[in-house]
Amino acid sequence: MLRPLYLAASNLDSTMLRCRNFRVKMSSDAASPSTESRVVLGCGMSTIDFLATVDAYPKPDDKVRTTSFKIQGGGNAANALTCAARLGLKPKLISKVSDDAQGKGILKELEADGVDTSFLVVSKDASSTISYVLVDNQTKTRTCISTLGDPPMMPTDLSQSILLSAFDEARLVYFDGTSTETALFVAQEAARNNIPILVEAESMREGLDELLGLADYVVCSARFPQAWTQAPSIPSALVSMLLRLPNVKFVIVTLGEDGCIMLERSITESTDIEERDVDNVIESLYREKDDSLIIPTCISSTVTKLRTEGIGTVCGRLFVGTAEKIPAWELIDTTGAGDAFIGAILYAICANMSPEKMLPFACQVVAAKCRALGARTGLPHHNDPRLAPFIS
Repeated sequence: MLRPLYLAASNLDSTMLRCRNFRVKMSSDAASPSTESRVVLGCGMSTIDFLATVDAYPKPDDKVRTTSFKIQGGGNAANALTCAARLGLKPKLISKVSDDAQGKGILKELEADGVDTSFLVVSKDASSTISYVLVDNQTKTRTCISTLGDPPMMPTDLSQSILLSAFDEARLVYFDGTSTETALFVAQEAARNNIPILVEAESMREGLDELLGLADYVVCSARFPQAWTQAPSIPSALVSMLLRLPNVKFVIVTLGEDGCIMLERSITESTDIEERDVDNVIESLYREKDDSLIIPTCISSTVTKLRTEGIGTVCGRLFVGTAEKIPAWELIDTTGAGDAFIGAILYAICANMSPEKMLPFACQVVAAKCRALGARTGLPHHNDPRLAPFIS
């Protein structure tokens, strides 16, 4: 899962993003997705999480007692779509579970939250994916140990007719970066059907390069951009990613308590736009931060030709987001924080939110999530008063 971050609104404007064969308007006055824009499709992991909190992470051979315990559905894609469903979207999930007790629990919980499970593959006499999550109350960190389900999901699990049915009315398709062989098969079909694609890039995986090549939007963990591009800094890595991925409209990297950075590609490129070093632009944005503020902020550049030595130049806008300073006694668990962020981004794209509105909205959702144990307990619903400034 991606690391948590929280942003607040700043000035709003309108930006136009071009998808493969049509235009998507991201406007500042958007509130809720229209009825025909609420369907999203996700492909990836669904699990059962066994969550235990402890006063401190145990040393080897230690015996410790939990301070709280919860069994709850998990998995990147399943969590993100649960978030999207609570916000008001109509998500469909492509994943694989077994007919064991864990698999039945996964299905029941997803259905209760409004996620369409018609496209989940259920294996007979197999095993579902299980995750053990140890939450350290002292450091506010979590350690995840996963036992993958068997057999894994494969492209042969999905027929052409099932895929076409899954794509029906889909406004967006999301991939969590797992089961990359199946994900690539589904993504290729989505691209052929001109459906925009969002890819989560959490860590280096076989097949992820090909999946990213089909993406329209990318959300990354802090470590991914430099690992994937070998660039000397995160800002220069984002420039490299947009140069290597010509279909991508924006890429966001989450930085935990340090907030996030977003690079949005500009559609039009005028000859009189200033060219600047991308690291210098980021530094200038960080100098605008007010560290005395508890609430999150979002600072953006103008459209600029962003240059990084030895890599190249891309025309776009940079956004720096600062994280909410949550009091220690309110921060309970960051499990699934990145999934909540992505679920909110799915909603924001469907609602045509501007980047300045999209980022703080997503981070408001994450802030709510982190105040409860587990990936789903604290996920807010559409009518949560904390979300009213963004979607009312």
